[in-house]
Amino acid sequence: MDWLYLIGFMGVGFAGMEIVSYCVHRWLFHGILWNIHESHHKPNHGLFELNDIFSLFFAGVSIWLMVEGAITMFTSPAFGIGAGVAVYGVLYFIIHDLFAHKRFVPFSSDNKIMKLIRRAHQRHHQDVDKEGHEPYGLFLFPYDEYPERKRKFDR
Repeated sequence: MDWLYLIGFMGVGFAGMEIVSYCVHRWLFHGILWNIHESHHKPNHGLFELNDIFSLFFAGVSIWLMVEGAITMFTSPAFGIGAGVAVYGVLYFIIHDLFAHKRFVPFSSDNKIMKLIRRAHQRHHQDVDKEGHEPYGLFLFPYDEYPERKRKFDR
């Protein structure tokens, strides 16, 4: 039964991270932290960008939470939330960095949800100015506003 607590706390960590991510991205990254985040919105950048420091920060928080709760792993809110943040981070890296931005080891996918997330994220990067565009989150956005584009040969 203890594993249910772990899964529940992981869900809280994952969902909470999307909410935190949206808020931090919208009001801090496109606000007072724009000088750092701007590197992510420039069209040409190297393998690493200054914006990657935010990923390191969230990874550090995740690791710290998991270490704090490691002794009582299955019943510890800290461990479960940290693990949920880690799962969010891994999915973010795969979908955002590897798939949407083709960084590091880029890959393609025919997965409709991943394509939808990429289209929505491309909308966010439509301009390189500080104002930005919705969506600021990665997973929670109005999916119906980003329908799949049909190619000429699709009927």
